[in-house]
Amino acid sequence: MTAMTVLATAASKRVRLLQAARAQLGMPAARVLEWRDWLEQPSLLAQALDLPCLFKIEPPGDDAAAHLHLVQDGCRLLDRPPPRAPEHGELLAMDAWFAGFADAMARLSQQLAGLPLAQVVNAPGDICLMTDKLACQRHLRELGVPVPALLGRVDGYEHLQALLDQHDLDRLYLKPRYGSSASGVVAYRRNRAGRQQATSSASMVHTQGAIRLFNDKRIARYERAADIGALVDALAAQELYAEAWLDKPRCGDSHYDLRVVAIGGQPAHRVARLGTRMMTNLHLDNRRGDAAALLGAADMAALEATVRQAARTFPASGVAGYDLVVRRGQAHVLEANAFGDLLPGLLWQGRDTCAAQLQALAP
Repeated sequence: MTAMTVLATAASKRVRLLQAARAQLGMPAARVLEWRDWLEQPSLLAQALDLPCLFKIEPPGDDAAAHLHLVQDGCRLLDRPPPRAPEHGELLAMDAWFAGFADAMARLSQQLAGLPLAQVVNAPGDICLMTDKLACQRHLRELGVPVPALLGRVDGYEHLQALLDQHDLDRLYLKPRYGSSASGVVAYRRNRAGRQQATSSASMVHTQGAIRLFNDKRIARYERAADIGALVDALAAQELYAEAWLDKPRCGDSHYDLRVVAIGGQPAHRVARLGTRMMTNLHLDNRRGDAAALLGAADMAALEATVRQAARTFPASGVAGYDLVVRRGQAHVLEANAFGDLLPGLLWQGRDTCAAQLQALAP
């Protein structure tokens, strides 16, 4: 079976890299079903999967029209009025977007059950679970995978202060439940003298008495209680959760975590993400590092064992990315990402992520 269909955005970098890998391997170009077209006309899926093929679901976020469609669907499901269309990079109605996305994944799963010719790379149910970051971390924890201590949902700034007091903490991470790529993540610290600091990729724009949030490569630092309260309240309105602070290992003036791509349940591509700021995501202009050069034998063994353990909790997923902190022979999973294989130019055994998964998963 060399045929492949992807539910994706044809103009996206993901599709360009996939098509290049297929050409390099002598495979025919993958058929692309646009997210916006499938959302408008679900019957197109059966036409796209009418022959034996590998079927991969890519994220809908590259298409603003598809994103808005999911937000509007989610608002209907949540019985709330639809918002205006978000501007580029705006964090708006993330909870409604997820409601629409989860409904789309449920409908897609039902359709795929009646299309036996398709070999699905990542099942819609697994994708949905990994996209709900809090549910995903709870899932991993319940199945014995080490994760940072979870403190649960945060309803707002006052609730945040109560959680800190309850758990006797002076620092933690706040994460949007349905965010991605560090969107809206907040590293929060306070001291006994009452000073506090929130470092975040979310920038606040005050417009006509309302606060709008935008994802920004320039990490912002907030130190006024009023600003921190406004930021936390705005994020909590779209669902926010807290987890305990986990120190990352250092390399020179930077600290780092690791992204590992699991293919067929086995750890493959791995890269260190180095930065001087709290968020080390590569799209925030942080640096790639050689994981093998940074990790000793015990740390590398812990990384590989933990990735295998995490991948076993998603048995219907052939490809996933895992973010980890590895220190002193122990690994903790920060996040599982169904779309975590976009690492252009990163090789494992001579293959990039696209080519490696095509060789491993295509029968």
